Amino acid sequence: MLASIIWILLMGFFVGQIIRRLNAPALVGMVLVGILLGPQVGNVISPDMLAAADALRTIAVMVILMKAGLGLDREKLSQQGTVALRLGFLPAAGEAIAVAIAAIWLFQFDLATGLLLGCILGAESPAVIVPGMLRLKSLGWGVKKGISDAILTGSALSDVLLLLVFSLLLAFLTQSGDTSINLGGLTFSPLQLLPFPVVMQIALGILLGWVTARILVLLLTRQNWTQNAVQDGLVAASIALLLVVLAEAMPVFSGYLAVMATGFFLIELDAPLARRLRGSFNSLWTVAEIILFVLMGASIQLQVLGDTLLVGLLVLTIGTLVGRSLGWYLSTLGSNWTWKERLFLLPGNSAKATVQAAIGAVPLAQGVAGGETILALAALSILVTAPLGAWAIPTFAPKLLERGEVDPTKVAIAQNIVLLAAVDTSPLAGSVLTKAAELARRCDGRVVVLHVIQSEDPAKVARLQQQVQQRLADIRHRFVTTGGIVPEAIVQAAQDHGVAEIVMGKRGDRSLDEVLIGSVSQTVLETSPLPVVIVEREPIHSHS
Repeated sequence: MLASIIWILLMGFFVGQIIRRLNAPALVGMVLVGILLGPQVGNVISPDMLAAADALRTIAVMVILMKAGLGLDREKLSQQGTVALRLGFLPAAGEAIAVAIAAIWLFQFDLATGLLLGCILGAESPAVIVPGMLRLKSLGWGVKKGISDAILTGSALSDVLLLLVFSLLLAFLTQSGDTSINLGGLTFSPLQLLPFPVVMQIALGILLGWVTARILVLLLTRQNWTQNAVQDGLVAASIALLLVVLAEAMPVFSGYLAVMATGFFLIELDAPLARRLRGSFNSLWTVAEIILFVLMGASIQLQVLGDTLLVGLLVLTIGTLVGRSLGWYLSTLGSNWTWKERLFLLPGNSAKATVQAAIGAVPLAQGVAGGETILALAALSILVTAPLGAWAIPTFAPKLLERGEVDPTKVAIAQNIVLLAAVDTSPLAGSVLTKAAELARRCDGRVVVLHVIQSEDPAKVARLQQQVQQRLADIRHRFVTTGGIVPEAIVQAAQDHGVAEIVMGKRGDRSLDEVLIGSVSQTVLETSPLPVVIVEREPIHSHS
């Protein structure tokens, strides 16, 4: 099993990065690794690892849904509340019905089996959609109207609906006898009672999310049980996973919706804690993503795809372009979305992977007629829509969505921080380098050390380079030299290297408020469009 973990992590990571450098989504490489390592081809992954695949997938989906909750924006959701609610029901229901009709026509399924297939194929994949939407939010695409928030919320709600209908249909197809329920002298079928468990699962899921968020704030902030962000993430992830496990044991609430609601309420209750947890879950997702998609690829049954390939593609096309498109139209009817933003739902809200991998084989295992065909179509939907969706979301967002201002309090923004340390050959250079190193360590940034040559002795420049190596030994840095007028050269170099801040020294013993007009530091302060950190020389301590 340890060897399998090594293969999964190393090959999944590096093949994913190779695919990313080819301008395709990294998850495509991870799924391919799963196929190569899985029992269908290389048979490298141990049976114990495959047996634990469902549990590992559950952990990975929990991580991505917590990330989704921690990235939701209440103000944008309140603006698009009805759209998000409709996106949670209408597209999924439309696709499930369209797939059922196509399956009755093409595979001669009965209505219940066709709807069972529709529930499997209609479910959206949080593993693809959530990271895609969060990345769009971090870049500002669609944030003005809260399009990503509406898609994230609708995706979570639709999976609740379809999984409930799936469980009812599966019970109907595998149980014999009367499955009707008698309440107060009235007899109801499970389908007639469906709205009640749907509402209950959603309401209890949101309520438990609120309770869990308050518990986390109490433990991690008010009582200070943890000492760092890693421990915060460990406690939050464990409690979130407990919600999912409890939901499987007592299916009266949606565990995944409860996890997502926990992240959402954490932002409202304690924004600083939410920010720390956002960083922790980003780190967890780095590992969980590889495991999720490699094991997903390993679970794909290649041998059953051949006979159903073309007809399966036809079913997926009908489900998406007919049923789901009608649901998208009805969901955004009367909203302020433009036709381009509505069109973005095609690449942004169609990916399938997680749910299909989790329940695609259940009908076959339960002896449902047509179970092998259902499994093949579930595998085909993963192979086609997961890579396509992961590629299409970032590709079409700039073409179809408007770019707005990013709210850093709601989403983690991946930044590559670069600092410019402007130094000369005076003793002040040491103080500037020390401050630049301190700032770079805080943000894991890089430092560009700039020296504007003013006819100095080459030996002094060499000593300066040696000092740079000593003070920035644990920081990624570059030493560059240039000529010209010093203030202009500093500002130009800062813009050329895309730095976030300029760090430079102040000559003399005057206070900052008394810096002479026309000095280098004063001129840079007045002309630089970037923040400037002015450093004074380190005090010299005398010993008697």
